[in-house]
Amino acid sequence: MALTTLDPKTALIVVDLQKGIIGSPFAHPIGPVVANAVALIEAFRARHLPVVLVNVAGGAPGRTEQPPRHVGAFPADFTDFIPELGQQPEDMVVTKRSWGAFATTDLEKRLRALDVTQVVVIGVATGTGVEATARQAYEQGFNVTLAIDAMTDGRAEAHDYSIKNIFPRLGETAPARDIINLLASRTA
Repeated sequence: MALTTLDPKTALIVVDLQKGIIGSPFAHPIGPVVANAVALIEAFRARHLPVVLVNVAGGAPGRTEQPPRHVGAFPADFTDFIPELGQQPEDMVVTKRSWGAFATTDLEKRLRALDVTQVVVIGVATGTGVEATARQAYEQGFNVTLAIDAMTDGRAEAHDYSIKNIFPRLGETAPARDIINLLASRTA
C-alpha cells in the first residue's frame, strides 16, 4: 500500500543507528540510509513531532541455535547514537534488550502520553530491529509507516522479504522523500 496519510500526532522511530552497529556490513550502502534518516529526523523536529532514538544494549535471554553476535561486554561507545543524528534534548531515547523497541521498554506508554497514533519506523536491520518494532507497534494499535529507503539489513534477502511481504501487512511504505513531502503539505 502506498502512503496515504500521516496522523496529526505521528512519531518517528529510529532503530539502532548507533556506533556499535553502523560499521557492520549491510546489503545497501549505509550513507544514503543515514542521509534519508537525517532528512526525516529534521522534518519531524521542524514540525515539533516526536523523534524516538532507539539503541540496543543486549539481547533477550532465551536459547537460540545461533550464538549471540556479541559475547561479553560491549565496547564503551557501542550504544552511542551516530553523530549524524544530532541527538537533541527533546528526543525520546529508548534502550532495548530485544529486537523490537516496544517489548522490553516503556515506549508504548510514553507515546500514548503524547497522544501519538502513528509511527514511522526506520533504521537497521530491516528484517530484525525495524520489522520487530513495526510488528510491535502494529500489535499495540498504532498506524505504521515504513520509510523503505531509510533502512537496510546485513542480508539483502531479509531486507527484500520484509519490504515485499511483511511491511504491506503492517502498514504503509514509502520513500523518505514522500513522507517529508506529506509532512510539508500538512503545514503549507
